[in-house]
Order: sequence, then C-alpha cells, then structure tokens
Amino acid sequence: MTAERPSAGERAAQGKAVRKEVPLDAHAEVGASGSRDPIGLLLGQAEGRVPELVPIRHGRMLVSPFTFYRGAALVMASDLAQTPATGLPVQLCGDAHLSNFGAYASPERRLVFDINDFDETQPGPFEWDVKRLATSFVVAGRDNGFDPKQCRKAARTAVRAYRKSMRAFAGQSILAVWYARLDVQDTVAQYKATLSRADLKRQKSLVRTTESTLAKAYSRDNLQAVGKLTKSVDGRRRIVSNPPLIVPIVELDGVDGIDTADVFAELGKLFVDYRATLQSDRGHLLDHFQLTDVAHKVVGVGSVGTRAWVLLLESTVADEALLLQAKQAGPSVLSAYAGPSAYANHGERVVSGQRLMQATSDIFLGWLHAAAPGEDYYLRQLRDWKMSTEIAELRPQGLDLYARLCGWTLARAHARSGDRFAIAAYLGKSARFDHAVADFAETYADLNEGDHAALAVAVKSGTVEARTGL
Repeated sequence: MTAERPSAGERAAQGKAVRKEVPLDAHAEVGASGSRDPIGLLLGQAEGRVPELVPIRHGRMLVSPFTFYRGAALVMASDLAQTPATGLPVQLCGDAHLSNFGAYASPERRLVFDINDFDETQPGPFEWDVKRLATSFVVAGRDNGFDPKQCRKAARTAVRAYRKSMRAFAGQSILAVWYARLDVQDTVAQYKATLSRADLKRQKSLVRTTESTLAKAYSRDNLQAVGKLTKSVDGRRRIVSNPPLIVPIVELDGVDGIDTADVFAELGKLFVDYRATLQSDRGHLLDHFQLTDVAHKVVGVGSVGTRAWVLLLESTVADEALLLQAKQAGPSVLSAYAGPSAYANHGERVVSGQRLMQATSDIFLGWLHAAAPGEDYYLRQLRDWKMSTEIAELRPQGLDLYARLCGWTLARAHARSGDRFAIAAYLGKSARFDHAVADFAETYADLNEGDHAALAVAVKSGTVEARTGL
C-alpha cells in the first residue's frame, strides 16, 4: 500500500512555509566569496577533454562577456551553491541561459520552442535555473549595447513570466501541464492577432525578422544537413572534412591509436545498445539505415573539447541518408554542489532529464556507453528544423518578448518535474521575487565581466592557451 500523498493545499502550505525560512528578497544575494577561482575551475574542466581542442574553447569564451558566460556554467554553479536555497527541487537544466532555448521539429512535424541543451541536467533547487536565465539576459543585453534599464527589464520579464506561468500551471491538471507546449507558428499568429494595424507597422522589423527566421528553420532539416556536410567520393557519400571543426574518421586513422576498421566494428556493437534505448517503433525505423561514415565535430562553447561525433547513416534500399550526433556526456557541473547523479551512465542522465523537461523530444534521442575509452554518449538527430534566435540582432523589444517565451518554457519544464503547487505558493502574487532575481542578475553580470577580464589576462600572460577565430 502506498503512502498517502499530500494534497495540493498541503503542498502549497509547504511552499509558503519555505518563504519564511528563505525570504523572497534573499534571492538578490550573489553569495560569491573572495576566494573564487573561476580560471582554476575552467582549467580543471580541461581534464578528460581533447587537449588540442581546449584552446578553441578558451578562444570562444574570450570573444565577449556573453560568450564567456555561455561557457562558465561550472563557475556559476559554484557561486549559486553559496546562495540561499529554497530546497524546492526540480529537474534542472543546469545551464539555462537564453541561447540554450530554441525551436525544433516535433515528431508530429510541428515547430516547437523549448529548452534544447541538457548536458548539465540534474535535480536541484528551482531558483538556480531561474537565476542563470535572468542573468543571461543582462549579459546579452549589455553585449548588444542596451542601457541598464533595458537589460534589467529583460531579466525581470523572464522572471515574471516564470512566476506567473508557474502559478498558472498550479491551477491546471498534471495532464494539462504535460501536454502544454509552445507551438511556434501558433504563438506567432496569436501575437500578431493582438496587434493593431499601427502596432504591426511599428513592429514591422520584428515581424519580418520572425517570419524570416521561421522560413530558415524549416529549411534546416536533415536533408539540408546531408547536402551541406557530405559529398560524393568515388560514388559513395562521405562527410566533408573541415579541420579542426569536422575531421572524418579516415583522417584520424593511426592518430592516438585509432584504427578505422576497429572503430566501425565497435560502433556496430554499440548501435545495438543504443537501439535498445529507443522506443521500439523508433528502433524499427533505425533498422532501415546502416552506418557508413563517422567524423569528429567541435560543438558549442562550453562543450568544446568534449568528444562529439557526426554519424552518417544511409538507407539500405534507397538513396536516403540520416545524420546523427553522438556527444560525450560527463558529470554535470551541478554534481559537486547538488549531489551525485542517480544514473551510472551520464548519457542516460542527459536523455532522462531531457525527456522529463521537454514537451516533446527528438525521435532518435538515446544513449550508449563506449567501454574501451570508458565514455558515455547521448545521440540525437544532428538537425531537424533547428531554429535558434540571433541574440545579437535583437532590439530591446525583441529581447523582452524572447524573455517571456523563455520564462514560460522554463516554468513548464519545472512544473513537469517539481512540485508546482509548492513553488507557485512560494513565489506568490507580488513582484518581490522578480525584483530580487533582477538585482542578482545585475550583480552577477558585473562579476561575469570581471571573470571574462581575468581570462583575458590569463591568456595574455600565457597561463591559459587560447585559439581564436574558430
């Protein structure tokens, strides 16, 4: 017989009780101490990464405070661990900055907007994701040359959207929460319908940019990726070499003991394990393809140096190809501060967190463990109607609108995995939490600028090696 679960009212009362222990205003505290060592933390992450690629990571982080912030999830996790914690757990994204949201195709072939990076996902206090998201809007706004009021407004908008959406989800059934998703086409149509003719004229640039971005997203599918990243060589399709960003496996033959024949033989065995992590119907679909080429790929900012592979699969009976990405999964940056993962395989950790937080996930999302190098991986399609917002091109109004979308999306993800009644009751109806986190975001953005400057000094002194322009 299972124990009786607390009612919605009892869970809301628990949330209000937490507010007495951790007042909403307390979330303005940054908590960073004078003993911080952000550069030391970054250098420590080089362990286990491809040594030749680590300088590229540092070079990408060096570009601006915003690119530094994108790669400094571990640094912020260390700082967040020093802040007042509610103890209200959810499945955290772990790296919920604004560039880790975007649109992709659902299995039903609709373009949906959601969180799209889960390398650091792990359970933890809900406010950690909210603070990383809010701070990213201040950092990005400054990078775009916005004034302080505009940057703060975007951060506060994201937090307000999160708070109000969480309260709305607390009033819905769990099934309604589970089915909730942000359909991009529907959302754009609804937004345009609320605008007067004068508003449409004033926002002509924003509307035009949105429609152009949508059109581009629909073209960024598997077919486009195959056409861009592969070519015919002696009548056989092969992945195009673009070192050091993309290096086909044949060019790595003999490097660090790599034997191409052995790699393909091992991958054949690993694909059996990977297939077992898919739904049975999707495994059946995968059976229509066979692996024909592999290449190493450099991805992202913070992920540079971890092993990522592009896998070319071709139909066994037709001229049809599929590109998958296999990305190495290591321990979450949160593990040292929120506790160890419940999963022995970090690829499974990523996939399980992603499936829990996203409204819908890629049909080929799965995981495997490569025993020889002792590495965990998760796999997905390389590209399927992929759409990411060009943050640098946003004006203040566009950044504010984007903040609302991200705030709603994060609240929906947390409502799926956490206690939406307790969190909603804790946040309350007032804007105190919004302002407190906005204060935090501004202060932490200052701290981030100092960390970025420290990296520049370390590179100039030769303490840190950086390779720029890649």
